Amino acid sequence: MALEDAKTQVDTAFTRKSNRGYAFENAFGGATSFLRRTYTKDLTGVDLAITGVPFDQAVTHRTGTRFGPRAIREASSLQPYDPPYGWPTNPLEELSIVDYGDCAFDYAKVSDFPDTLTAHIRAILAAGAGTVTLGGDHYITYPILKAYAEKFGPLGVIHFDAHSDLWPDDDLSRIDHGTMLYKAVKTGLVDPKRSVQIGIRTTTEDYLGVTVIDAREVHEKGVAHVVAKAKDIVGDGATYVTFDIDCLDPSAAPGTGTPVWGGLHSWQAAAALRDLAGINMVGGDIVEVSPPYDTTGATAIAGAHVAYELICLYHWARTQR
Repeated sequence: MALEDAKTQVDTAFTRKSNRGYAFENAFGGATSFLRRTYTKDLTGVDLAITGVPFDQAVTHRTGTRFGPRAIREASSLQPYDPPYGWPTNPLEELSIVDYGDCAFDYAKVSDFPDTLTAHIRAILAAGAGTVTLGGDHYITYPILKAYAEKFGPLGVIHFDAHSDLWPDDDLSRIDHGTMLYKAVKTGLVDPKRSVQIGIRTTTEDYLGVTVIDAREVHEKGVAHVVAKAKDIVGDGATYVTFDIDCLDPSAAPGTGTPVWGGLHSWQAAAALRDLAGINMVGGDIVEVSPPYDTTGATAIAGAHVAYELICLYHWARTQR
């Protein structure tokens, strides 16, 4: 199979015969599933399900991340032709990966959303698959972690972000993307001793025992230092990786709701994600891509690359550890 097959391949999200392998249809055409994987709700034999959560009703500033999953899927059409750069393994050929579509919810019943999302992820995990989720604002990670903690117990978390999401908030009925990790730690879903935040550049009074590697430390001490520190913290236990696109500097990812200057360069994020290979990554997400604030599409492209790296980390954990 090669690029010449574009003359016959189209809409492989619906027409492909296998959940494995490359796709060669034209990047500018066809149904835009993530990496041209099959759209399906059948998880029989599936190793990893990509799912979207188009929810942005928990933001503190600019909305628009409800359009993130669609934009990330479209951006990913540039990627399914080749093995992932910098990795010695190939998850597209070696794993059964599908696009499970989006989580359905009633946008007018916001209070019902958290349980709806937890049930959505719980069903995927019960079928034996892992998840990489396309957000959506960062609140979505909290309901996702509930489903994961039910299966794996308290999780270690590697959290890429400009913000700690540790604002004090003991009202569990509040739905706020700035309190996601606070609630997850306080309710026992996350083990703070096995958790690390990378890229932080806003102030938080109490990090609840979570290790912080701020953006300046990344810039001054380098990716190798950051990765070694993160691996030592999470150890061999079940680990969830959540990547807020505003971890990147706004010059690289302007399409987000709460941008902060001084962030990671895209090469730093790419190198860190690749070098994290070896952690026991059980699931992950990419959140806060807000296409209305980036007419170039660069932020969605970055989000698609992050999601692909998360797939690679998941694959490595299943096959190489």
